[in-house]
Amino acid sequence: MPVAVKPSLSSVLLVQLAFLAATALVLGVATSLLVSVIAPERAFPLVVTIIAADVAIFIAFGQYLVRRLVLRPLRRLTDAADALAEGDLASRAPEAETVDFTTLGMRFNRMTDYLLDAQSQLVRAEKLASVGRLAAGIAHEIGNPLGGATTYVEVLRRRGMEPEVTAGLSRELDRIDRIVRSLLDYARPQEEALQPVAVELVLRTAHELLQAQGVLKAMRARVDVTPGLPPILGRAHPLEQAVVNLVLNAVDAAPEGVLVIGARSWSYDPGRVRPRRATDPLNTVFPRASERRSSASRVEFPAGLPGVLVFVADSGPGVPPEDRDKVFEPFYTTKEPGRGTGLGLAIVARAVYDMGGVIWLEQAREGGAAFKMFFPEPPSLSASR
Repeated sequence: MPVAVKPSLSSVLLVQLAFLAATALVLGVATSLLVSVIAPERAFPLVVTIIAADVAIFIAFGQYLVRRLVLRPLRRLTDAADALAEGDLASRAPEAETVDFTTLGMRFNRMTDYLLDAQSQLVRAEKLASVGRLAAGIAHEIGNPLGGATTYVEVLRRRGMEPEVTAGLSRELDRIDRIVRSLLDYARPQEEALQPVAVELVLRTAHELLQAQGVLKAMRARVDVTPGLPPILGRAHPLEQAVVNLVLNAVDAAPEGVLVIGARSWSYDPGRVRPRRATDPLNTVFPRASERRSSASRVEFPAGLPGVLVFVADSGPGVPPEDRDKVFEPFYTTKEPGRGTGLGLAIVARAVYDMGGVIWLEQAREGGAAFKMFFPEPPSLSASR
């Protein structure tokens, strides 16, 4: 459906006021001629009355136009700004009748989104610093007692303590150790330089690793990668670990369902038209998603930026829309107590962010969750095309 082109404010005012003035002039001249013929002795006062009526109508109509085309859009824009200032982060400026105020509203909405994105990045940076300090403190305060407790468990095992008790103690101590290590992994900055990474090789390696371990034996898992993918600037091991983490989450969500690990060349689109897969019918149309992107870092790339889209999709129950912004936060988890620490997706998001990419969550075509990561092409490769 083509988008209607809206007129400019100046053209609307000029056309309508010119039409009113021309109409008033024609009516005034016609009435004056008619009065001069019918009642010439009363021509002057009638002409003055007609001119006064025309001026009054012109002022009234002009006031109506200014109110409809200028004051009303300004009031709506002011109301949106006031609502935003009062904490309504979903408030946006509506469209107007003219292109001028419509453009102004779009710029206002873009500025609002940019400020919210900047705020989210500042909040995320503060959380990252807080978690880093927390992790350092935990590692220092718990590390030594944890090592001592592990040693004592081994002593008890050698002295003949029941194997079930020592195994339970070791299991819980290992869980504490994994939590501490996860905190450190989340907070520790990456010092390894970014290198060209072959995405297809990373995905197939992760798939083969999990397949060999028997993790995917009950699932209908496949790798869907288009040929000729360009390399990205990243870190192969953290990217592989991120994919493995997402796949393990998908296995927990749909143990006997469908799993798709894929990648394809993609030009970044803020509207997120879903890229077509090789298995999709030719006449399938995938509409744009209307909600804002649920992203851990909310990096804003220019529209049309070439790069690679990596995704892990499953047929599980998915994630409710109201929780899609929370899943990348540290310690947030939808799993039952004891089955997750809420740090896995936070570590994935941190790895993607450190590689200059962006990650977000959508509903998968398979019905479950689709985690998508976009990495721009290296500038040298984009320039050579």
